[in-house]
Amino acid sequence: MKQPSPSRSVTDLRELTPARVALGRSGASLPTRALLDFTLDHARARDAVHADFDAAALAGALGALGLRAIEVSSRTESRRQYLARPDLGRRLDDASVQRLRSLDAAGQLAIVIGDGLSPTAVNAHAAPLMRELKLRLEADDVAIGAVVIANGARVALGDEIGEIAGAGMVAVLIGERPGLSAPDSLGAYLTFAPRIGLTDASRNCVSNIHGNGLTYDEAALKIAWLIGQGFSRGITGVGLKDESGDATPPRLADKSTRT
Repeated sequence: MKQPSPSRSVTDLRELTPARVALGRSGASLPTRALLDFTLDHARARDAVHADFDAAALAGALGALGLRAIEVSSRTESRRQYLARPDLGRRLDDASVQRLRSLDAAGQLAIVIGDGLSPTAVNAHAAPLMRELKLRLEADDVAIGAVVIANGARVALGDEIGEIAGAGMVAVLIGERPGLSAPDSLGAYLTFAPRIGLTDASRNCVSNIHGNGLTYDEAALKIAWLIGQGFSRGITGVGLKDESGDATPPRLADKSTRT
């Protein structure tokens, strides 16, 4: 007769997820520790939204990788306007359009790195991710063309940038909306044949790139696989599914893979 599995407490879920579960209670409210933790994480998320975007440091880090970046801006004039008017973050200002049109950048792939809703994420993770991604793209013979650092950027800003640059595909690395467990999450959005007016149905997304999410190596593998398949099949978005899982490298923390 099969022995029943030992019962487990809901508190065991704490070992499996950063979500707020089994917090306990103090009377009709939360315990002080849980309330303080929530308040701290909420403050970190708000700070991430309003953090300064260090475009100069990013440009320097990209230069060290052999990638010469130009800086552009969306039509937003302030962080407040950026948050209130998402539409303005999807289009370039006039000066940036002219700067891009004068750019001579031959290459299949345009890379756009934008501040998005978490400049904190971009400041922390964009350069290390690009280091890993560049190696994989070189191994796959994917030529990087324009490399653009975008201020006040929404994901769709990459469509206009890619169209002006004449890129076959654009990869937008951008700060994702901060959550209470991840204020510094970076996302990558890939769009084949970019042009103004496309919707998210035309994109593939690799998200949750941060310390407790996808590692740089894992994310770079997925992004490079999607880029390669996107070029091969001539499509991104709902018509292209991420089937890179079998090639995903093991995490260093997985003891079964250590020698």
